[in-house]
Amino acid sequence: MSAAADPGGTPRVLVFSTINISDPGIDLAGSRHLEYPATVQTMAVPCSSGLKPSWLIHALESGFEGVFVASDGEECAYLPDCAERTAAIIDRAQAIMSERGIPASRLKMAALCSVCAEPFANYMREFSATLQQLRATASVA
Repeated sequence: MSAAADPGGTPRVLVFSTINISDPGIDLAGSRHLEYPATVQTMAVPCSSGLKPSWLIHALESGFEGVFVASDGEECAYLPDCAERTAAIIDRAQAIMSERGIPASRLKMAALCSVCAEPFANYMREFSATLQQLRATASVA
C-alpha cells in the first residue's frame, strides 16, 4: 500500500544521498540513535549532480510522498559546480512536477556533510511534517 493511501501514516520519503559526503552523516544519525521518521529510505549515488529529474518524479509517482536530495554542496570531490548543477536538476524536476500537478514542496534539497547527523534528522522531521500538512490540505480540498 502506498503512503498516500494511508492518511494516518507517516509519509514515505526517499533520500538520495551521496556516497562520500552525505551518506556518512546519515549513518551517523542512525549510530547516534537520533529520532526521525522510520519511513525514510535512502538511496546512495556517487554525486547529486548525476541525478535525473525523471528519477525524482518517478519516486513521487511510485508511492513516495516526498523526495529529499542530500547534496554534496561545495564539498563534492567530482565537480566544483556540483551544487549549481544539482540545483538546476531540482528546478527542472519541479517544473515537470508543476506540469503534472505535483506540489513542488514534495521535493527538497539541502547540502549535507559527513558529520551533519543532527541537521539530517531535523530535515527529515520537518519535511515529514510538511508532507503531512500537504496531505491534510489535499484531503480537505
